Amino acid sequence: MAGKTDAQKRAQKAYMEGFARVEIRMTTQQRAAVQAHAEAHGESVNGFINRAIGETMERDMEKGSL
Repeated sequence: MAGKTDAQKRAQKAYMEGFARVEIRMTTQQRAAVQAHAEAHGESVNGFINRAIGETMERDMEKGSL
């Protein structure tokens, strides 16, 4: 399998510039539980965490909490 072309590398770089990287800390046990939960629901860990944040923020806004 050939490596990425220069155009593919530029496209990926441009795509990734639209995202911010956030680091979180958790115990290895919590990480394993999060990973297992995400996999059980057909999600990546990243997808699950983003969904959990989004749903929590939406719920908080509905309650009028900021």
